[in-house]
Amino acid sequence: MRVKKFRVPWFATAALACALVASQQSIGHAEAPGELEAESETGIPVTDDLVREKCGTCHAPDDKGNLSRISWMRTTPEGWSQSIKRMVSLNGLYVTPEESRAIVRSLSATHGLAPEEAMAVAYIPEKRILTETNIPSEEVRGACASCHAFGQPLSWRRSKVEWKNLQDFHVALYSQAHAQYSRVLGADEGNGSDDDSKPKKKTNGEAALEYMRTSAPLHTPQWAAWSARQSKPRLTGTWLVTASLPGKGRFVGEMAVAPGKSADEFSTTTTLRSITDGSVQTRKGLGLVYGGYAWRGRSDAQAAPRGPDDMLNTVRETMHFSPDQQGALGRWFWGEYHEFGFDVKLTRATAAPAVLAVSPGAVKTGTRGAEVVVWGHNLPVSTAAADVDLGSGVTVRKVVSADPGKLVLNVDVAGDAIAGVRDVAVGGAILEKALPVYGKVDFIKVTPDAGTARLGGVKFAKGFQQFEAIGYANGPDGKPNTADDIAIGPVDATWSMNEFMSVWYDDDQKFVGELSQNALFTPAVEGPNPQRRFGRNNYGEVWVVATAKSEKDRFGKPLSGRAYLVVTVPSYQRWDQPELAK
Repeated sequence: MRVKKFRVPWFATAALACALVASQQSIGHAEAPGELEAESETGIPVTDDLVREKCGTCHAPDDKGNLSRISWMRTTPEGWSQSIKRMVSLNGLYVTPEESRAIVRSLSATHGLAPEEAMAVAYIPEKRILTETNIPSEEVRGACASCHAFGQPLSWRRSKVEWKNLQDFHVALYSQAHAQYSRVLGADEGNGSDDDSKPKKKTNGEAALEYMRTSAPLHTPQWAAWSARQSKPRLTGTWLVTASLPGKGRFVGEMAVAPGKSADEFSTTTTLRSITDGSVQTRKGLGLVYGGYAWRGRSDAQAAPRGPDDMLNTVRETMHFSPDQQGALGRWFWGEYHEFGFDVKLTRATAAPAVLAVSPGAVKTGTRGAEVVVWGHNLPVSTAAADVDLGSGVTVRKVVSADPGKLVLNVDVAGDAIAGVRDVAVGGAILEKALPVYGKVDFIKVTPDAGTARLGGVKFAKGFQQFEAIGYANGPDGKPNTADDIAIGPVDATWSMNEFMSVWYDDDQKFVGELSQNALFTPAVEGPNPQRRFGRNNYGEVWVVATAKSEKDRFGKPLSGRAYLVVTVPSYQRWDQPELAK
């Protein structure tokens, strides 16, 4: 299938040009109206013939092999893909899907990010919902993170000129951008620029431009090193998989990677075994590696899913392989809003033994005869109790059974064992921070502590939210919610919802949706509800409460924790649209 050609009417192009001129005047360009600042930084040449053919018509080449604009940018595969789509929709680029994929592969290799740069914003391609802690100031937040995640601009590296061009582009295309950039933080309290005795405060746009030019420049030591080091991915073979899925528990398994149609394409067969119930699933898929390390793939389970949260759904795989190609980290996600997903770690399998996981998640001091299972690869079947080390205060009395993938141990835990997380060693194989030892569960937290769900089911898909109750023991300081707390793992709990009192008499709890005893929140349908006051939609705010079934506080009452949940309307406008991508 070929991409439909699309051209912007001349009057729209003229309006965009006029807006660019106006934006240059209004937010501080030193040049005359309509005059673009000349590049002073060294560009990155474009050597691929297809890229030069498809992009060189509008992006003028120079005698050094540079293409205007393109040679002064670097970004992720997703960033280049968004740019191509925008060129098609706004500038009339004609390109086939095959050509588009080839261009993204080429630019990701020559104008991409180094692994260290990409890992800092991995949550963007991994579609994680989280609170960003990387925004340096409220001015930068106002300029860059009012409309999209701050990880979006941080996924790019640009020359100083190109960062300014990006601001001008926003002003030209989005009506609210000029107001956001021009705002001076605190100006409405009399701290603006009217008082000549005080130093002029920077606008949001000025602060953001200064920060991005310093923090995300075109040339970096990381990219210089990776450009020299980058090589073809050599991933064929067997990989050991450890994964976790909120609400479903932990998994171990193997991924067999076979060569694909080209050097950077691969086919996969993955087997995952649940540590919780022993169930096994097999997945088959395809993956493509960009820039020597960035895996983007898709896999299907060999069975039909039974619900939106079923892990048998088709998943999209986003992983980043280490430069030495011995391991990878990432997320395999699905759902209309990508709300479900495995956190995944891969380790290259060798002939040496490896420890992958330990179950149960933790052991309690004073326990006698506890069963502990060590999951691994190539574990020696002749393992004796003396060959296994579970850390101080934990004694392996007997190896109940042993096979290459699993050791079943009989264990005693001393009553005076120091609370903390132990390393687990079997022969020469060690898994760090694998087995928590605790005296009692002091408190529980509900994760995520702030969640989002979206109404749907009529014209839009529902956006779900999965919660978990995690038990914690106080660390050596004896205080909860401090850095030395010991995470014990999921706690068996009953689940309920309480009203979040932001609006009186709105009864959100009755209308927003349902919370299962597996802690999966299913939102109600979208659209006005005649049963609500003023016929409002089913949006609202609630507390999600977990009450432990067996863990109690010092007064004998069940431990509980809660999380804040916002149930909102469907995402009518998607921020990954090409024209909204940057």
